[in-house]
Formats: sequence, structure tokens, C-alpha cells
Amino acid sequence: MMPRVRDLPPPRVAVVGAGDIGRGWAALASAAGWTVSLYDPSTAAIAEAEGEIRHRVARLRRLTRRGAPTDTPAGEVREGRSLLHAVGDADWIIEAAPEELGLKQRLLEQIEQVARRSAVITSSASGLHASALSARLRAPERLLVAHPLNPVDLLPVVEVVPGPATASECVEDVRTWLLRLGRVPIVLRREVPGNAIGRIAAAVWRECIQLVLDDVVDVADLDRLVALGPALGWASGGPHLTYHLGAGEEGLPVFLGSLIGTFEQWWAGLATWDRLSGEEQARLVRLVEQAYGHAGEGRVAELRAARDARLLRLLDAAGDDDPVRA
Repeated sequence: MMPRVRDLPPPRVAVVGAGDIGRGWAALASAAGWTVSLYDPSTAAIAEAEGEIRHRVARLRRLTRRGAPTDTPAGEVREGRSLLHAVGDADWIIEAAPEELGLKQRLLEQIEQVARRSAVITSSASGLHASALSARLRAPERLLVAHPLNPVDLLPVVEVVPGPATASECVEDVRTWLLRLGRVPIVLRREVPGNAIGRIAAAVWRECIQLVLDDVVDVADLDRLVALGPALGWASGGPHLTYHLGAGEEGLPVFLGSLIGTFEQWWAGLATWDRLSGEEQARLVRLVEQAYGHAGEGRVAELRAARDARLLRLLDAAGDDDPVRA
């Protein structure tokens, strides 16, 4: 009889990078009772991360949702004194460095030199692919992208994007570990620019920007419109299920037959630009700051805390529900 996923021994985890993404990964693993080694060349970043990780772990363990452990103590988060000390005995090494290809390639090369041969390495890159990130690696088969959303410790979906050389066993290991952390791993069948989440976000945000720049609606109302309209609906079903349900018993072919012309008219009028001019960027920044305040005024922390509190309530209410299952 095969052991249940949660009965398997936890992997030894190392997180390389103590920024916001790295802190989220470390909090997830610690909240699950796993020991984590955290490394960053900046001692200041490590010092700042300690209290933030403790806060996130406590927050996670209060959640009554998938993967929120209640019967095991939080795992220790240890500071790696060096890259070797952090990753030398790890089973799963999570790279969470800034999104810059050359920097990540050099770091992954350094990780490979000191990691165990059996270790699996994931990059948290949002738009870079394993095929490019592994350019300097001797064993590209053990690298893949595991792209989380931010806040990493709250939003459950993680895009798992193997490269052409990634071993299927490594993909399955990462899927298993993510499931044990209460994540929802979605494996993409191939690499595409921006992955799936980035492409959807870019398309939606472009139209949102255009509506604001065209003075159709102001920034705050646009955000309310999305958050309390399609985003809320999609949170309970996703776009395809939403329209499948909208079609009712007549079925999607009938629905498309009657409404496809309307959608085609809308699609023809959507924004198609692929860059914002300096003037447009300045105007967008001004409009956003009018709605939410200027950076440096102390409001970002306040707005983030309020956003996270709302997100926690939504996650707590959703529990273990799969939004595309009956």
C-alpha cells in the first residue's frame, strides 16, 4: 500500500533569497512543520526577514483551509551562513532572487556546484523559463520553474513550468511537495512568454489601464469594478466555467452563436498597444497616486495589510473548495 502524501517524510528545504518571495516560501514550509534554511548575501535582508516570516507563519496557522497545519509545531527557519551551508543537504532548493536572467543564471550555477546531485531546484521566476535559466547548468534536468503569486503564502496557485530537459520525476516531486504545502500546482504543458498567469494579468491590466487613461472610470472605481465583479465571479468558477454556466442548458454552441458577434465587436475595440509612452506612464502613475497615495507616505503598508486581511477572509471562507468542481 502506497503511503499517503502527508505521511511521507518532509523534504529538507533551502530558500535562496530573503526578499518578499523568499519570505513567503520560507513561511509556507515552516507553517507546515518543515525545517527551512534561508540564505541571502545581504545580512540586512536576513535580519528583516526573521520577524516577517514569524508573522506570516502565525497567520498561516490560523487559517482553517487546505494545508493549514494545526497538530504540528512550526518548523525552524535557520539562517544559512553561506550558500553551501544553506543548500548542501537540501532536497528542494527554491531560488527566489530578483527577476534578472544573468543574475539568476549565475546563482543557479553556484547552487548546482554545492548542492546534492539528487536535489531538485526550482526558480520562482515569473517570466523567465527553465530553458534559459539552465543555460549554465551541467544537469538542467533537475531545474524547473515554480512560479507563485504574491503574497506567496496566501495565494494557493503555483505555476509549475518544466523546461525541455526537465526530468518528469522532478516535476512530480515538486507537485507532491506543493500539495503538501496546501498549494494548487498547475503544470503548464510548454513554456510560453509570461506563462499563463502573466499573460492573463497583462491582457486584463492593459484594458484596465486604457479605460483609466481614456477617462471612462477612475482608478479606485475600476479596481472596485474588477474586484467585486469578474474577479469575484472567477474566484468561484473561472472564466470558462462562468460562460459555460451562462450558456445554461442550451449549451455553449448556442450561447456563442447568439453572442459571438457582440464579443467580436468588443474584441475589435480593445487596446492593442504593446508599450506605454513616457507621458502615458507619468499620467498613469499620477492617477494611481491620486487614488492610493504617494510611495513613501506610509500608506503602502496600510493598504497591503487591508488587502491581506480581505484575502484571508476569502481564503478562510473558501476552505478546500475546488472552484471548477461540483
